[in-house]
Amino acid sequence: MIDYEEELKKFEPCLDVTDAEGAIYDRELTDILDVLQEVLREAKSNRRTR
Repeated sequence: MIDYEEELKKFEPCLDVTDAEGAIYDRELTDILDVLQEVLREAKSNRRTR
C-alpha cells in the first residue's frame, strides 16, 4: 500500500512549473484598463489641441 505521508515528504515541484510561474508573474501585461486609460488620455489631448 502507498504511504502518502512518506510520498509527500519526497515531493519536489517540477522546475518547469517554478520557472513558468516566475515568468508569468514578472511580465508586465497591458490589460483593458491600461488600454482605456491611454484612449482617454489621447482623447483629452486631442480636445485641447483643437
